[in-house]
Amino acid sequence: MKILFYMPDAEAAAWLHDFARALPHAGLREWQPGDTAPADFAVVWRPPREMLAGRADLRAIFNLGAGVDAILSLEREQPGSLPRNAQLIRLEDTGMAPQMAEYVTHAVLRYLRRFDEYATLQRERRWHVLDPHPREAFTVGVLGLGVLGTHVARTLAAFGLPVRGYSRGAKEVEGIAAFAGEAQFDAFLDGAKVLVNLLPHTPDTANVLNARTFSKLARGAYLINVARGAHLVEADLLDALASGQLAAATLDVFRQEPLPPDHPFWQEPRITITPHMSALTLREESVAQIAGKMLALERGEAVSGVVNIERGY
Repeated sequence: MKILFYMPDAEAAAWLHDFARALPHAGLREWQPGDTAPADFAVVWRPPREMLAGRADLRAIFNLGAGVDAILSLEREQPGSLPRNAQLIRLEDTGMAPQMAEYVTHAVLRYLRRFDEYATLQRERRWHVLDPHPREAFTVGVLGLGVLGTHVARTLAAFGLPVRGYSRGAKEVEGIAAFAGEAQFDAFLDGAKVLVNLLPHTPDTANVLNARTFSKLARGAYLINVARGAHLVEADLLDALASGQLAAATLDVFRQEPLPPDHPFWQEPRITITPHMSALTLREESVAQIAGKMLALERGEAVSGVVNIERGY
């Protein structure tokens, strides 16, 4: 088994060390420009086109993340970047689901109990009890019912909150009001108090968090975006906050990362900013999952997490 590895950051050495330990009999090498030697598998994060284009030997490409939008964007912009016969396989959970549930639940409960407003009162040295939000009317809509979205929706429902879930195709999740397809999108949004975005980023979902979407929510609603920055029309969010249609937003992802120091989001006190840390990729769990799938493919077995290139996830 021959494995190519590419990760353009300082953590590459640690990943290579762990893969070598998990697959001691494999031929593992870090890809360098000009390397066209044979390989069975590639493990990548934001690879250059030169690494993959034209390779007929690769059986599978493992993406070091659940989101495959970057690598699919490369293929859309430069067709032929991905080998036709190689499966593209994404990470599944690897410890990300509990992290995501913690992040989103913290944000939702913060708004439910109005802790964001109490923080403002503290800065102003004002002692004032705010009327609580009625729990039965604090409907949370979760956009995207993949592995992460489903786990988040179930976690929120366990707190007794009314939770809705939206997906492209029909899904059933116990305790969750399920909506599917374009025909049910407005019904999913209608009157929701919190909108949580966990959609995959595809051409169909780009800019989905826009003025029209916000207008369907309850007035004074809250936005939590933990998917991709490209889902959000930034000017529409600022307008919705200014008009009062949205009361506040928690954003973990942005169109440009790191977020530039002069970006208007930094100046908006109703926007909570975190540096794309809602669900970090855990190296040990990820290596174990990928190594297990490689061994399964070597045995001729099917594996999960295979991306539908046309659908985008």
